[in-house]
Amino acid sequence: MAALTLNLVLAASVALCYGRFNPLQHSGPASPYFDAPSQFGVDPTTPAQCTVERAAYIVRHGSRFPEPGSFAGWQALHAKLQNATYTAHGPLAFLPSWVPPVDDSSHQPLYLSSTGAREAFDLGVDLRKRYRFTPGGNNFTAWAAGQQRVVDTASYFVQGYLSQGNYLAAPTENRGIIVSMPDSVNYTFADSLTPASGCPAYKAGDTSAKADDFRATYRGKIAARINHYLDGLTLNATDVGVMQDLCGFQAEVSGDTRFCDIFKESEWKDYEYAHDLNYYYGSGPGNPYSATVGFPWVQAVSDILTAPSNASLPVASPLVMSFTHDNNLPPVVSALGVWNSSTHGSGVYPLSIKGPDPRRTFRSSYLVSFRGYVALERLSCEARKPSSSVKHNAGKLSPAPGTSANAEKFVRLRINNAVVPVPGCASGPGSSCPVDGFVAHVKKQASLAGDFVTRCGLQNVSNATSSLDIFTQVPLAKGQTYTLLTPRPYAVAP
Repeated sequence: MAALTLNLVLAASVALCYGRFNPLQHSGPASPYFDAPSQFGVDPTTPAQCTVERAAYIVRHGSRFPEPGSFAGWQALHAKLQNATYTAHGPLAFLPSWVPPVDDSSHQPLYLSSTGAREAFDLGVDLRKRYRFTPGGNNFTAWAAGQQRVVDTASYFVQGYLSQGNYLAAPTENRGIIVSMPDSVNYTFADSLTPASGCPAYKAGDTSAKADDFRATYRGKIAARINHYLDGLTLNATDVGVMQDLCGFQAEVSGDTRFCDIFKESEWKDYEYAHDLNYYYGSGPGNPYSATVGFPWVQAVSDILTAPSNASLPVASPLVMSFTHDNNLPPVVSALGVWNSSTHGSGVYPLSIKGPDPRRTFRSSYLVSFRGYVALERLSCEARKPSSSVKHNAGKLSPAPGTSANAEKFVRLRINNAVVPVPGCASGPGSSCPVDGFVAHVKKQASLAGDFVTRCGLQNVSNATSSLDIFTQVPLAKGQTYTLLTPRPYAVAP
């Protein structure tokens, strides 16, 4: 049995305190990675009659230290707690001795934490086991937006994926190549892992301020409740926001979950829903330009996944890994046309600022948690599940499921491991979509997303592009890229 990761230990310890409810799984972008629960009742393991032939992932970076703005909030809370004379009781009794979990403030904000490194490494190990795509000794290429925490996530992933180590007698083998892309710039347009920055119209569609309107309905009430545990000090709505953020961040940085213990389940659900509103209306389906900026990635990987089996793929590996930031995942969800409609009746979407509807499938914690991802898999499947009785002929290897000449091809969508059926196309094994149906779905989504250059108002920009070709053009002609080799060949032969 595999050893429990730090994330699982944290999740288990908090879950024990809260019974079945775990705040770390309702903290939106502050949640350390966890496998999202199935919202559609589909087993995420590969169906028994299938094998995965190709896969493509777009992944948020792993757990990190706070951004400078958030860290300033931590420092302001700490100063408020230290510059007052008061008595704290019950769940707030730790506040007089609390210090922010950052001990290298000139460097740590924005950078990957050790939990983030572990999350990335674990994903590499998990995908090597899940797919068995890359034979020992083969090299592997991954793509990353250029900010350090993203490149570091890609690096730790590759080290996990190629974790048999350095080949001392063959130093050019078992190498990971990380192609680092210009990050959050306006001159790569759709040919980017941060394409929203290259779409001038995108900001006009961002109405994420609705999340602040909702936060104003509950934070003050929480402050009034927890102030009963303080004599001589009054916390306000801003302090409550910082303290709820610290549940997830402090858990992943230092393992301290005391901030998680302060708030009630209903208060955590409001906190999570505020993040849902932020992402839904900021970068998700509630932004009319979201699908426009997410579609180039969908089209690029769909072309790879749906190419005929005998076609020469434009990439060296059947696994395409791209690493980016949280706000670049909801546009992919929008472009795929999922999480914006309900089978449970009308009134779920667009999301209401009055309060959460439990029927919604769009949940930030299930998408943009640290190391959250959207994955598309191409399955090759037999018509029937394997028999429970298989005869073996001496000297002849029995074929694996999905490898016969009659095997059919399907595409399946997984978000943070949970299977999400493609709307109107889930007739295949494990709620997968027949490949022809997926091609038709992507074509329909293309018309809904619109052309990147046209919708973003770039018609008069000579080098503007609507396509993403970073997976087939290395190095990229537009914009500067650089490559990293990992693991570094530091060891020497005896």
